[in-house]
Amino acid sequence: MTDPQTPTAPASPPDSPSGGEPEPKAEVGVGPWEGELPEGEHWDPDLLADGDRRNVVDKYRYWKHEAIVADLDSKRHDFHIAIENWQHDLNIGTVVRTANAFLAKEVHIIGRRRWNRRGAMVTDRYQHVRHHPTVEDFVAWAQGEGLAIIGIDIFPDSVPLETYDLPKNCVLVFGQEGPGLTPEVHEAALDTLSIEQFGSTRSINAASAAAIAMHAWIRRHVFSQSV
Repeated sequence: MTDPQTPTAPASPPDSPSGGEPEPKAEVGVGPWEGELPEGEHWDPDLLADGDRRNVVDKYRYWKHEAIVADLDSKRHDFHIAIENWQHDLNIGTVVRTANAFLAKEVHIIGRRRWNRRGAMVTDRYQHVRHHPTVEDFVAWAQGEGLAIIGIDIFPDSVPLETYDLPKNCVLVFGQEGPGLTPEVHEAALDTLSIEQFGSTRSINAASAAAIAMHAWIRRHVFSQSV
């Protein structure tokens, strides 16, 4: 119990661990443009006047949204990402955000059209996302585009991602958390790859697996690192 004659210190505010003034939150983005306005069709007059608080790299500050997408389209990589969405997987938003970071050609949602966008952090505005209602529809599309379907999951016939030479033109397919890839995708895949693990857990988070696989493609085809 507290001694009634001993005054207790007031509780610190949530944003003030030392009990002083709350620490100011970091300001996101940049304020209004200072100086002579730049010329060019890609500049957004409203952002120049009001500031740009979007989650974009500095190169794209004050650019129009459509100008950013057009510039990204001019240099997207040759790999696609596909995610099965039968149970409204919460990992999809994070996978889309990572696909944007590694500049995937497109992200494909197989199954339910609706998906949780919270983890995408608005990056889906800059990333092309295509919907396929069924696995059959997705497989027909991939075959028509000449893309190798590569599944990422733990199956008896899976081969290690770490020693696999990923094809340049491919679509990396991920199942949802828990069930993993459906038998239909497993059967349609050219190969299924597993990620080597060294701890006690049987599997890693689907979004984490997607990031590892995408970066493996980047290492192989952007940095020319051999397997």
